[in-house]
Amino acid sequence: MANVERESINFKLPKALADALRAAAKKRQTTATDLVIQGLHHILGDVPGTEVSVEIRLYQLEEEFFRFQESVRESTNDQQETRLTNVETKLEELSHKLARFEGALIQMQNSTSKSRKGGGYAYQNSAPVKLEPRDEKELATRLGTIGLWTKRK
Repeated sequence: MANVERESINFKLPKALADALRAAAKKRQTTATDLVIQGLHHILGDVPGTEVSVEIRLYQLEEEFFRFQESVRESTNDQQETRLTNVETKLEELSHKLARFEGALIQMQNSTSKSRKGGGYAYQNSAPVKLEPRDEKELATRLGTIGLWTKRK
């Protein structure tokens, strides 16, 4: 731990917990006090006036990493399942639209081939209609609303 002013506080812990604390400290090659401080930082978070040692910061980062890893495992399955269902639905919709489009295209091809053989309508053999720009009066005449157009003026 860094040089931080310390105060001695006596706690009465259950014997089994005190033994487990000492065993964990020995296993991690640290002191029971440092483990208690790490636990307090875990519960209390950052406390003004205390320095966080490298060991405690590493412990905090490990805890964050494990929480993040768990959240990724838990949420990914649900989110992926939802996303997969949405994609499947959209693919089905696109498939239906494509089938309708193909049907319409086949009908157009059939009617075009009939018109080329002479079995279709006369307008199918003609060139596409090209619309010319018109002024207001010509447009009113074309649409059959000449009477309405003259009354407004």
